[in-house]
Amino acid sequence: MEKIYTREEVLHRFADGQRIMVGGFANHGVPEYLIDGIIETGVKNLTIISNDSGDPGIGVGKLISSRRTVKITCSFIGKHPEAVNQYASGELEVELVPLGTLMERIRCGGAGLGGALVRTGLGTLVEKDKEKIIVNNKSYLLETPLQADISLVKAWKADTMGNLVYRGSSRNCNPLMATAGKLVIVETEEIVPVGTIDPDQVITPGVLVHMIVVGKGDQ
Repeated sequence: MEKIYTREEVLHRFADGQRIMVGGFANHGVPEYLIDGIIETGVKNLTIISNDSGDPGIGVGKLISSRRTVKITCSFIGKHPEAVNQYASGELEVELVPLGTLMERIRCGGAGLGGALVRTGLGTLVEKDKEKIIVNNKSYLLETPLQADISLVKAWKADTMGNLVYRGSSRNCNPLMATAGKLVIVETEEIVPVGTIDPDQVITPGVLVHMIVVGKGDQ
């Protein structure tokens, strides 16, 4: 199955109102080339799920600054003043989730699980509108799974079947997000023939990947 596409070909898969997961951690391992392409398409009203809101001019921060997003689910927005301003004015809905809980919700979405039981947030405002479950006389909050219409993943290296290798902190979020998207689009720095990647280095197997685009190096 052919999985190598041009950026122009994959950009046709984006539409208004989609829920999009974007990999990366603290502006590293972010699919910047594809994010720039989304902005060029003019799509809007997106819901973004990512580790953070990026910085102005970096990562998903560019989607926020260009007002393509109506909601972001992430663990941190403090480094992006425009995100804070849009939230304060009601332009942007923000769902802040502790990083561990966020990753667990994505893992549940990818694995088809009904949610995660966590104790983080018990006794706080976080409890509001969440189901509380008691296990072995301990209370837990039910955190619902997260899935996306499209997951954007940044890899260091991919083979033509979509087997992926990551570098550094880009391995933090990208592999989980590759499991939780209905359509998984990968931006990679390099494409190599099948058989040239040591199987022990493959973190995301090609069966999870639908489309691959050669992008730029990490920024």
